[in-house]
Amino acid sequence: MSTAGHTLVRAGEGARADLQSLGNRYLVESDELTVIEHTLAPRVLAAPIHTHRHEDEYSFVLSGRIGVQIGDETFDAGPGDLVLKPRGIPHTFWNASDEETRVLEMISPGRFGQYFRQLVPLFQPEPDVPALVALAAQYGLSMDMDSIGPLIERHHLTL
Repeated sequence: MSTAGHTLVRAGEGARADLQSLGNRYLVESDELTVIEHTLAPRVLAAPIHTHRHEDEYSFVLSGRIGVQIGDETFDAGPGDLVLKPRGIPHTFWNASDEETRVLEMISPGRFGQYFRQLVPLFQPEPDVPALVALAAQYGLSMDMDSIGPLIERHHLTL
């Protein structure tokens, strides 16, 4: 709803681009900034270790706990914590709890927000690996797919 030049996104509103265990609700979309509410199922890895060439990401934990790896540093963050994942630094995150976790993800510049919309169809019915690689390259994103197994084992996660 737009009122006097301001936009209100009510709870439950906003475009969605959901994956199996990672919900993505768009709250703000622009070339400068995209804000997405991520909902992560319990003990799930959100992504392999990856590096953004063009974007910085800021994760504000709303509920639950996330585990985060940025470069060689690994830590947990809880409600009210803000995590900076700078461009050019390999990183990943996961739900570090046995409950659903909600994170407000701010991406700057915001063009990368479209990635999730384009990603969803590439997983149905099965992952289209060549298309996934091409999409990542289109956004200047490098993915370390070999990191998935060790992350899952080390942090007792699922995909």
